[in-house]
Amino acid sequence: MQSWPTPPVPSLPAPTGERPALRLYDSSTGTVRPSTPAAVATIYVCGITPYDATHLGHAATYLAFDLVQRQWLDRGHRVSYVQNITDIDDPLLERADRDGVDWQALAAEQIDLFRADMTALRVLPPEHYIGAVEAMDEISAAVADLLASGAAYRVEDPEFPDVYFDITASGRFGYESRYDDATMLEYFAERGGDPDRAGKRHQLDPLLWRMERPGEPAWESPVGRGRAGWHIECAVIAANRLGMGIDVQGGGSDLIFPHHECSAAHAEVLFGAPRFAQHYTHAGMIGLDGEKMSKSRGNLVFVSRLRAEGVDPMAVRAALLDGHYRTDRPWSDELLERAVARLAAWRTAAARSGAPADAVLAAVRDHLANDLDTPSALVELDLWAADETLDGALVAEAADALLGISLR
Repeated sequence: MQSWPTPPVPSLPAPTGERPALRLYDSSTGTVRPSTPAAVATIYVCGITPYDATHLGHAATYLAFDLVQRQWLDRGHRVSYVQNITDIDDPLLERADRDGVDWQALAAEQIDLFRADMTALRVLPPEHYIGAVEAMDEISAAVADLLASGAAYRVEDPEFPDVYFDITASGRFGYESRYDDATMLEYFAERGGDPDRAGKRHQLDPLLWRMERPGEPAWESPVGRGRAGWHIECAVIAANRLGMGIDVQGGGSDLIFPHHECSAAHAEVLFGAPRFAQHYTHAGMIGLDGEKMSKSRGNLVFVSRLRAEGVDPMAVRAALLDGHYRTDRPWSDELLERAVARLAAWRTAAARSGAPADAVLAAVRDHLANDLDTPSALVELDLWAADETLDGALVAEAADALLGISLR
């Protein structure tokens, strides 16, 4: 799958003295702790299901992990970033059927729109951008391995003997989310699980392979014609390209369970490794009028529509960075207006000559190293813009390199 163009990232002067490690919240420990990548930092962020793209909730998530990459790059790491696209799934088929369009054409249209939005927002693209359809052979091979090992089983259904993962196989299911059984069951039922499917060993056992149904797309595989479950898709796509123990697995907070819990368990059993990721880091939800922004509620604000209305994508970016990435926060016209005004002030300041602004760069770096504290970083830019004695060039480069906000 083709990714999108890479925006230029300016190189900044090295700081004096030793720099602190980037500290990130890890859902599996409930703590903010240092990330410790090797020369090549690795990150996997779950991609879209392309039946609607890209609303501001999506954008906020991808901006958060774009910042992670930018902090690593500023520390001299190379970044290997993988993102999937769930380009075959029930919601995609349901919308295609509702609208009377081909599901593949719908997916292609929405993926193109997503690429355009990411380009406009200056999000660094993944090195590997992989669709579930193109990865179906490697995913089905993994399902066959899990069946052979006894970590997976078929339900006793003569018509549709689907393959499920036995959550007891990992020996530590639940460590990533730290949820109790009742909470896991609640979220499993709400977020695409099938706790009451007859023949399952445990209500929380997730689907690995859905056998072919009449009228649905299906692929040949060692376990029969069908298609992959969602969680095994990400486990295989990530682990086959990044290995185990990746530095960060990222996504929205609604993916903590079941998606990230299950994908971690699948990968750990498949590869016999103790931990799929070193950090499981999650972005908060964006709301509108007091409710989470979601397709089911029909209260989406799309990046493409804002762009079509003439809104500067850098203002959208600045507005989303005005809140901490882990915080559930609202979107409003007032938030966007504030970002537009800020952007204008910063751009005016970027053009001026004056005293060195090295202290501003140092402060922005320190704020971002502290679990991506973008609200404080933006305040530093406000203070710089208000101080007419300070030079503009270095801070403009820093805003671009570290925050992805172009002031040119």
